[in-house]
Amino acid sequence: MQQQFGIIAMIQQGYYATYPLIAISIICIAVILERLWALGGLRVRTTRTAAQLVDPLRRGNFDEALKKTESRKRPFERVFYALISAARSNDREKLMEIDEEQRFEELLELKRYVWVLATSGASAPFIGLFGTVVGILTAFQSMAVMGTGGFSVVAAGISEALISTALGLAVAIIAVIFYNYFSVRIDNLNAVMHVSSNHLINAALEGRQTSGG
Repeated sequence: MQQQFGIIAMIQQGYYATYPLIAISIICIAVILERLWALGGLRVRTTRTAAQLVDPLRRGNFDEALKKTESRKRPFERVFYALISAARSNDREKLMEIDEEQRFEELLELKRYVWVLATSGASAPFIGLFGTVVGILTAFQSMAVMGTGGFSVVAAGISEALISTALGLAVAIIAVIFYNYFSVRIDNLNAVMHVSSNHLINAALEGRQTSGG
């Protein structure tokens, strides 16, 4: 209990750096939870939905395929809906262009708030270092005013200062880890949507030939 109180006291003592870091950590946690919820299961659903759309498209039944994506609640549904809607009359080159534009729009949406993690990961260590430098300066200033020397005089002040660096590094490590995780996950999802769109384009063109379109 005494150790816990000591840590809390040190955080309060270095409020000029620790409080902003705590605020940043809360924001990062909120972003992490929101993106985990938003990206959950998208890759599997993308592949599954694309597989369900191939057969009606090959039969030239575009209306049936559109019904499977008409909700347009998820990124891949919006991409597939735009692609199928245009597949009735456009050639392959135009369809690939539509796919590229739609996926780019969805990619921007998928990366929403992820920049917060990158910014936090880059700035948190510097905020912590700032708090440490100020804390050490304050500790040595107190020693000069008291007119006494020795490590024991500044030990408490230095420990209070170093808590800022420790907290800054902790926030930065978590932010960078999840930023890289979300970046890779979004890139993988984009690749899956691209491959799935190519399958749908092939199926749609085949269906048009079958139905005489």
